[in-house]
Amino acid sequence: MSKMVNMLSILWLLKTRKRMTAKQLSEELEINIRTVYRYIDTLCASGVPVISDAGHNGGYSLLHEFIRTPLFFDLNEQKALIHAAKFAQEAGYPFSEVLNGAVSKLKMYTNPEQLEQINRHTAGFDVIHPPVNPALESSLQEIEVSVAEGYSLLMKYHKGNESDPHSRRIDPYGLVYWKGKWYVVAYCHLRQEIRSFRIDRIQSLCRTEDLFDRPMGFSARSFFLKGLLPDSDQLGNLTSIHIQGKTHALDDLCQHWLFGHSLIERSDEQAHFKMEQDSIYTYVPYFLLPYGKSITILEPSFLKEKLVTITSELVTHYKNP
Repeated sequence: MSKMVNMLSILWLLKTRKRMTAKQLSEELEINIRTVYRYIDTLCASGVPVISDAGHNGGYSLLHEFIRTPLFFDLNEQKALIHAAKFAQEAGYPFSEVLNGAVSKLKMYTNPEQLEQINRHTAGFDVIHPPVNPALESSLQEIEVSVAEGYSLLMKYHKGNESDPHSRRIDPYGLVYWKGKWYVVAYCHLRQEIRSFRIDRIQSLCRTEDLFDRPMGFSARSFFLKGLLPDSDQLGNLTSIHIQGKTHALDDLCQHWLFGHSLIERSDEQAHFKMEQDSIYTYVPYFLLPYGKSITILEPSFLKEKLVTITSELVTHYKNP
């Protein structure tokens, strides 16, 4: 039998017979006793809590809690899962209580040596996200279940430019976390099209008994990004932005979520981007303001004029409060 089959056989024997000696295992599996020792060492290194008792009634056995778990992970897998849990919790993951229970269970089913190593690797690993409103947890949980089970939802939604919320019926296709905010991508029955909605603007939410079919192959992430980023197939209709600046400023700008996806060409002192004209008139100038004099807009001229207008209005605002 292969090494993996023998190791699984050892696990099964220890699970069913509770305690066995190395000699008994070697006879049962018809392998050398030294091979048994090597396989036991490999299982321990993989995180299986094998207990070795010396003496007349000694032998190998499994930690009681481990008998009830069907899987085990090596050190790197355990470490990666616990690190990922920190990212999820800081982002406002809606099932944080369950996640904490899973992490605790993961630590319970490991051996003391691995647990000590895991604690060393996680003690200096931290994640900082913008504060998340804990009141969103119930809405996120309801939406996640409805996405998975295909239930339509009724919600009262408050748009940023409206004073009163409106009732909407949606078919939720997916949740997206972007720049510290949670969004649901859904088919809106009011507008009869797929839209994205900010979770923190949902004032009330309830599940209906109506079911819907999610479009095959639909990606909420792709839909969401498509609404933010320029279409690469329409480059000829986009406006060029040429920016000159210090290397560190251009490096930072090219890593921006919008500018990074719009980059056409880059040199040490200049960067060429292509974007939709509407975005250049609206939010692009506000992304560029924090760079101050470390960058210079070469073209288009209307972007320079827009920056002049914005800064002039700021000067007037603070000079004449």
